[in-house]
Amino acid sequence: DFPYDNTSLPAYSSSSSSSFTGLDLLFDLKPLFIPLYSMVILVACSGNLLLLFLIGLNKKRHNTTNFLIGNLALVDLVMCIFCVPLTASYAFDKRGWLFGRFMCHFVTLMQSATVFAAVLSLTAIALDRYVVVAYPIRRRVGCQFCWGLVAVIWLCSLAFSTPTALHTGYLDLSATGLHMVVCEEFWHGQERGRLVYSCFVLLFSYFVPLAAVSASYLAISYHLRQRNISGLMAAGPVSNQMNWGRKRRKTFCLLLVSVLCFAFSWLPLQVVNLIRDLDTDFTILGKSHVNVIQVSCHLLAMSSACYNPFIYASLHDKFLSCLCHRDLFPRHRGEEGRGKTHGKNVMNRFAF
Repeated sequence: DFPYDNTSLPAYSSSSSSSFTGLDLLFDLKPLFIPLYSMVILVACSGNLLLLFLIGLNKKRHNTTNFLIGNLALVDLVMCIFCVPLTASYAFDKRGWLFGRFMCHFVTLMQSATVFAAVLSLTAIALDRYVVVAYPIRRRVGCQFCWGLVAVIWLCSLAFSTPTALHTGYLDLSATGLHMVVCEEFWHGQERGRLVYSCFVLLFSYFVPLAAVSASYLAISYHLRQRNISGLMAAGPVSNQMNWGRKRRKTFCLLLVSVLCFAFSWLPLQVVNLIRDLDTDFTILGKSHVNVIQVSCHLLAMSSACYNPFIYASLHDKFLSCLCHRDLFPRHRGEEGRGKTHGKNVMNRFAF
């Protein structure tokens, strides 16, 4: 899904057969990679579809945080449906790209855009959570603001991906005697521009979002530790304090797991991207192994689409209540009174 430096694809070229060095090893490992890619697609699609269903099922759940989580689930779903299968097919099919010129440009653009949209959504979720914790009595924004924020995220993502789309080439190599179609980035001697853009991608798709998310979550942790719970202790028994402690630990676990999954799943691919641009002679990675390394890092990065639905569903009581069918169907009138208090507590736990 990260096509900027041909990271997800073998380094095809029409100029020399030496460019195909290492493809035999990649094709030998096809029986290993294809089931892994299939598992990622199956788990990510089912998990994100379920997450979108749970968020959209109840209008009471349509707040800013869930709106952004839903956008992140949509991004991961688009990535797994349109990008991952076609990328895997291109990497492991000796005929190269089989889906035509339009899909070559469209998929390349969407691969880049979904990466940026995912990291921008994660950043927006972290900032929204900080606002919720730091200013708990502030009125939450409406749906129009949420739609506008999602639109800005996608527009920025498409804008950041424009250089990739402008430098994507679709080449049929049959005239050279190779029965292969190539869909790759070609910068045609603009190596400095390619390196600058790669540094931009590394900065704004990894380090800046990671720094923003980490800073936001550290601030959230600080506010949770400093928040005065004397009112809770005075208003009720010691169990209130214990409930607050459990809620705080659950929130911190969610933040920590989210950051760690994002950081560790994308770091190898980002490092390989940078090495590929700096080491054009393959002295570090080596031509015989670079394709396997690329595909392995790409698979790890794509697995990030599987984590988010289960992180939010397992650590948020509201999603757990849906999974347990508590909110899938409306309660009978006689049960409404008994469910009000519980529903209120669930809302408070979700909103910190």
